[in-house]
Amino acid sequence: MMGRTIFIDPGRCIGCQACVSACRECDSHRGQSMIHLDYPDEGHSVASLPTVCMHCEDPVAPCAEVCPADAILVTADGVVQQADTTRCIGCANCVNACPFGVPKIDLAAKLQMKCNLCYDRTSAGLAPMCATVCPTGALFYGTVDELRAERPGVQVADSFTFGRTTVRTGVAMVVPADKVQWPVPGGLPVISVNGVDVAGAGRDAARPDATGPQATGEADPR
Repeated sequence: MMGRTIFIDPGRCIGCQACVSACRECDSHRGQSMIHLDYPDEGHSVASLPTVCMHCEDPVAPCAEVCPADAILVTADGVVQQADTTRCIGCANCVNACPFGVPKIDLAAKLQMKCNLCYDRTSAGLAPMCATVCPTGALFYGTVDELRAERPGVQVADSFTFGRTTVRTGVAMVVPADKVQWPVPGGLPVISVNGVDVAGAGRDAARPDATGPQATGEADPR
């Protein structure tokens, strides 16, 4: 993970949407929020989950790798920028490549938009807008040492599996200390393909040498 970064702590999120409102104030995309705030069991649970760009480190930014126009740049400190407006062709390759479902396409402008870690602020030593306004600390900006000084014993993950691929990220997520498994399974399990039950077959195909739970054949929830 990056030295100073966002730590997402889903257990602290109350779904207040303060981060969503603050994100709209960023100068690079004023009026539009780049945060996904999901309610995974809406109507049955108050659980909520904020998702920002995870700034993938290995493989380096899948969104940038598949961009045919070289519109998505990665800074020297690991921040994956949103698409250059002078180069983006709105092809949506990045949307399909992102395992976390982060990039958005403005269909009218034919332009990709996503979280860039408030680079105008973080490059100057300030915290991103979302972390600044979060009332519960569900979005924490700082170093892992600063996080653990404030929350002793906290466990964080920056590696996630999608099928047989492991993605290491610049942004990290807080995980329950009693359920720590590395790497953390990402996405949702695919239950069927074209009406055919593949859940059992996926479990049978899991690698025996894995160090953590392998959720095979996964897809992003968005």
